[in-house]
Amino acid sequence: MNHKKTIAIDFDGVIHKYSNGWQDGEIYDEPMERAEYALKNLKSKGYKIVVFTTRGGDKAQRINMVNWFRDEGLSNYIDEITDKKPPAVAYIDDRGIRFTNWDDIVKYFA
Repeated sequence: MNHKKTIAIDFDGVIHKYSNGWQDGEIYDEPMERAEYALKNLKSKGYKIVVFTTRGGDKAQRINMVNWFRDEGLSNYIDEITDKKPPAVAYIDDRGIRFTNWDDIVKYFA
């Protein structure tokens, strides 16, 4: 795997709109606005798209996600679904905090 061409993208709140939070694991919402555009664009530039999500560790959840991607017309853009952090050039997550230094991190949570 060439991690320089891999982008790891979170599912809930990034691809799946997730407007009502966790609902017993149900995937109930539509894709985020312009998600298809972005996935298609990244894929056309040669990136491997890995969906990196806590849902990926559960077989039933992975099957639900595969079905959701298919039903939403997005499955051609997704190379892998996993709960393991893959080597990647970037990680896209709605809850991520960009690390600069530990002082900034402590201030962020102050």
